Amino acid sequence: MTRTTKADDPRTIFEAVCSAMADPTFYPHAVTGVERRDTHISAVFLTGSIVYKLKKPLALGFLDFRRLEDRRTACLREVELNRRLSHDVYREVVPIHRGPDGKISLSPGGRVVEYAVTMRQLPEASNLRTLLETGRAGHECMVEIGLRLARFYDESERSSAVDAYGSPDAVAYNMEENFRQLGPWVDTVLAGWPWPFLCEANRAFLVDHKALFQGRIANGRIRDGHGDLRADHVYFDGGLQIIDCIEFNDRFRYGDAAVDLAFLVMDMAALGHGALGYTLLAAYAAAAADPGVFALIDFYVVYRALVRVKVSCMRLSAADADERAVLLTEIGRYMDLAYRHTLMFARPTLWVCCGLPASGKSSLAARLGEAMGIRVFSSDRVRKTMAPGSGVSPYGKGTYSDQRRNRVYGRLLALAQDELRSGRSVILDATYGRRHWRDGVRQLASDMDAGLIFAECVSPLETLRRRLARRDRSPGLSDARLGHLSRLSAEFEALTDIPQAMRVSVDTDGPRENTVTALLKTAWALRELQIAGRSS
Repeated sequence: MTRTTKADDPRTIFEAVCSAMADPTFYPHAVTGVERRDTHISAVFLTGSIVYKLKKPLALGFLDFRRLEDRRTACLREVELNRRLSHDVYREVVPIHRGPDGKISLSPGGRVVEYAVTMRQLPEASNLRTLLETGRAGHECMVEIGLRLARFYDESERSSAVDAYGSPDAVAYNMEENFRQLGPWVDTVLAGWPWPFLCEANRAFLVDHKALFQGRIANGRIRDGHGDLRADHVYFDGGLQIIDCIEFNDRFRYGDAAVDLAFLVMDMAALGHGALGYTLLAAYAAAAADPGVFALIDFYVVYRALVRVKVSCMRLSAADADERAVLLTEIGRYMDLAYRHTLMFARPTLWVCCGLPASGKSSLAARLGEAMGIRVFSSDRVRKTMAPGSGVSPYGKGTYSDQRRNRVYGRLLALAQDELRSGRSVILDATYGRRHWRDGVRQLASDMDAGLIFAECVSPLETLRRRLARRDRSPGLSDARLGHLSRLSAEFEALTDIPQAMRVSVDTDGPRENTVTALLKTAWALRELQIAGRSS
């Protein structure tokens, strides 16, 4: 039996390599200074122009890097995977030798004792976190990232094996793993947070929305993604560069595009730029034709925030007093995010798609309902149900009499109440041109403790006339006609009674596919404001 001496121990060799790499003369190129940075699995050496990244010889359950050959394989995989989202950054994997004289170097000769990934060193000033902190990252940067990620997910691997990681069972496994691994800190570090509520609300969301997760698989949204998509890994240098994806465990990289995006949305919110995170998300959703990403983003933000909480908790035991204070602040910040976004998906929202006839409200309501997986109740359909066989009536008579219209709006409230009472969000699709009808909606939302978003569809009068004229040739569900428009327009009471935090104006004169993502981007920020106001 061969015995391993201390000199041959992988950890001893690794530290000897790191000691050699701390010396600027180790490198065969100009060095402005050597800085070592450590993660839980890597040691990184920055030299000014080139970065050298080593894998630590560790076994951590989710990876095993104790064998040199496994570390080499991981290095090669890192270069291959990260070239998907970067260019002219990842160079090659280089062997590190120990010569017969015991000297460790990059020069050939002797035994290979370690491998390193080499990268072009990107300037810190071009990092997204730095750009955000200095106010130099705005709307254009977010759109560029969103568009690039949409293209990335479209091009990345999809297979039945990858799809399995988007299944409700796989999502539940990852969620419960988080809960279980945070268990040791629940009664101490996390004692001030409503932990049982957070866990049960997330479990309930997964059970109640299985169809959403299964629909994501059917729609091809489960991909081989990045796995660690945070602001620290995004740069603007020679174009957009996204680095440091996870190479050591496919399970952490496979999943819904939403779980990847959620990391960046969460990270930006933690940095105080949540609105820009929604801009990025909307840019992705529009480019990928994936408005449904909004239906799951809060759930996955909670998952990502708890991963960050877990990592910080694990570091507490080895931290000195100063570092411990920093870690506790981080834990509080990410727990606050997890709790807030749990409220975002646990609290139902009453959506009202309103506006003049032919303003596009029914089309918007239908697309919103499909994206979010929630029911839509339309005044046109309720009117037909209450008066079967009725046709087009003159304004003020028949189905357009005040009595009939009040009954229709009352029925819409009853239908919405049933959904909200069951904890489900719901969409109402009607003109809502009178203030007292909107008062009823606001009262219902207040009584049911629901979020409330009025999406007012707006188009020029000429567009409305053109659309209504088409209905004479091709009748649909709505009985509103061109002859009704002048009276309905004159009597339409502006939505000045609706607070800004509950109202979104949606321009429906442009491409139809853009309206729902524009609505969701603004509405998500408003829903977060409503949650904050409720909490305070």
